[in-house]
Amino acid sequence: MPESLASVRALRLGVAGPVGTGKSSLIATVCRALGEELRLGVITNDIYTDEDARFLRSAGVLAPERIRAVETGACPHTAIRDDITTNLIAAEDLERDFAPLDVVLIESGGDNLTATFSPALVDAQIFVLDVAGGGDVARKGGPGIGRADLLVVNKTDLAPYVGVDVALMVSDAETARDGRAVLALSKHDPSSISTLRAWVLGMLAAHRSGSHVPQDPGPMAPHFHADEEHPEGGFVHAHDDPHAHSHDHARTNAGAHAHE
Repeated sequence: MPESLASVRALRLGVAGPVGTGKSSLIATVCRALGEELRLGVITNDIYTDEDARFLRSAGVLAPERIRAVETGACPHTAIRDDITTNLIAAEDLERDFAPLDVVLIESGGDNLTATFSPALVDAQIFVLDVAGGGDVARKGGPGIGRADLLVVNKTDLAPYVGVDVALMVSDAETARDGRAVLALSKHDPSSISTLRAWVLGMLAAHRSGSHVPQDPGPMAPHFHADEEHPEGGFVHAHDDPHAHSHDHARTNAGAHAHE
């Protein structure tokens, strides 16, 4: 990473995972843990609403104007991987409006286990699972589970109520990730929050020093989208086309927008 990049802009940290795993709650936890120490901004993604942004604003974790919503109008993962223009512009606008920022958290719309961010949009990625989704879900793999910078097993305080062995789930996740970082997290557990806080600070330091290189977790797997008007009730959406050209296009458009 060029020294100028690390010195002039925030760390962009993507947060992805299935619906209901607690992505917005995790972002709120990060903001509470680091909001007095770091200058933060948030971008949320939803298909037709700004519900996640409204949740975070109502939680009072940041000044409301530091939380921006992107309404994708289509598959929410398309906007974080295939055509990142809208999110890239939102990130650059946020960083310009509140310069300097230390970290911009970008939340994916929730869908399934396949979501990954383009490394042209974020510098590092957190993938979020939760115990209520089942203790075996970490073994199912996928690019986010396998290769995100951090995998969070969330809502561990619920484990006794859903019959999940957290230690086993974390062990399965570590196996699926070839030893990459896994964090068992509960917003009610100060020790796990402290570990999350330290991870974010460590990633920020690596970003600023240029020692962290954004990784591409690989393309999203084909996944099904329900559609009542489709004769088969929906369709399979694949993300297997080369996407470097769309990233270049997005950067060009966003750069032009930022300098208008």
